[in-house]
Amino acid sequence: MDYDVIIIGAGPAGYVAAIRAGQVGLKTAIVEKQYIGGMCLNWGCIPTKAILESAKNLKKVGNISEFGIDGVNAENVSFNWGKVKSRSKRITRKLTAGVNFLLKKNGIEVINGVAKIGNGHSVLIDERRITASHIIVATGSKPKAMDDALANAPVVEMEKLFELEDFPENIVVTGNHISAVEMAQFFRLIGKNVTLVANSDYFLDGLDTYLIEYIKKKIVSDNVELITDAYPEKFEDKELLFSDKKVKCELIVNCNSRKAIIPESETPLHLTERGFIKTDDNFQTNIDGVYAIGDAGGKSFLAHMASAQGIQVINSIKGIKAHFDYSTYPINMYTTPEIAQIGLTEQKIKDEGYDYKISEFPLSANGKALIEDNTDGFIRLLSDKKYGQVLGVQIVAENATDMIAEAGAYLKVEATVYDVANTIHAHPTVSEIFFEAGFDAVDRAIHK
Repeated sequence: MDYDVIIIGAGPAGYVAAIRAGQVGLKTAIVEKQYIGGMCLNWGCIPTKAILESAKNLKKVGNISEFGIDGVNAENVSFNWGKVKSRSKRITRKLTAGVNFLLKKNGIEVINGVAKIGNGHSVLIDERRITASHIIVATGSKPKAMDDALANAPVVEMEKLFELEDFPENIVVTGNHISAVEMAQFFRLIGKNVTLVANSDYFLDGLDTYLIEYIKKKIVSDNVELITDAYPEKFEDKELLFSDKKVKCELIVNCNSRKAIIPESETPLHLTERGFIKTDDNFQTNIDGVYAIGDAGGKSFLAHMASAQGIQVINSIKGIKAHFDYSTYPINMYTTPEIAQIGLTEQKIKDEGYDYKISEFPLSANGKALIEDNTDGFIRLLSDKKYGQVLGVQIVAENATDMIAEAGAYLKVEATVYDVANTIHAHPTVSEIFFEAGFDAVDRAIHK
């Protein structure tokens, strides 16, 4: 064999698996057809969060007088898309350069090209055939294309969003998942008229219904029109036509549900009903020695989950066997305010038959949140009544996506509400809401 491991795709699943493989002494090659870092670093996770941060700062500047800062005329403040793009690209270049350095540092051979899975533990790149004991597919996914009836509509894929020179006034975002909500809010924060078309019953599937209802209300309060029960039938005269309404539209941003990118294979890969690569609990496909991780496997569409799966597979190749626990990974939304969830939802807790308790604490009673003027939010701590074990945590707060890591630690060690209540939190911090929710579960919150 030429290599111990060949990885197809250099996104968060592939490049993390490659680095881990190099660390544990496996001779490794990674094949990438376009961008090191994949969607996440180049037009997904990192760039979109960078532009969201710029939009959030625009909002903050508009409220700066509330903090006693005079002399800033809000009418003169504007959103410079060119500079925002430049900043985003600088961040991307720095991170991709870092990934390239780490691949080189760990002895990973980077091969540019389109890979095809061959028979006999081989991979074909153009005219070259290389072999490995283990092949990992990490090819990612892309949004489902818009319907043919909208072929004449001004549609932009997220990959091409950063090529636009400017944005029109009336923007429609399509999609049922986190990225659609984030982009809808981004455009609203910079002053555009926004409609979010989320026509599926799977709107924000995976989130607790309590959070989904909060998000729906938040979207409406932000003056984003939310359409959840219809899909546009055609586009004409700068309008999207539905069966019973018309929506002004000069740009459609496609954040539709994602579809796997499947590499060619001499032996066909088995697919799920939804078109993702079918794998067992160890991410093994129907082809011996071939694994699928990240979006291509369809078990999660989050970068941190893709990376965790990559590490799991490499550890498994080295003989370290472990159960992959899907219940302890966070789901993050980089909205205003941020939203994060980890562990079991209330619906799942009911389905599993727990006698449970929900402890809540609002940010409006938190000193640090008041200082920062970020009082829109709360924590929900879901626990088992019998033993007090923490089953799930949901946070809405300005830095919820960072704070959820504490909840992850509680879940990982099977902590109880007594552990949460006895964890001393610095004051004043927003994280004190954990302490309050813990006390609320044990007896009653101190400041509630």
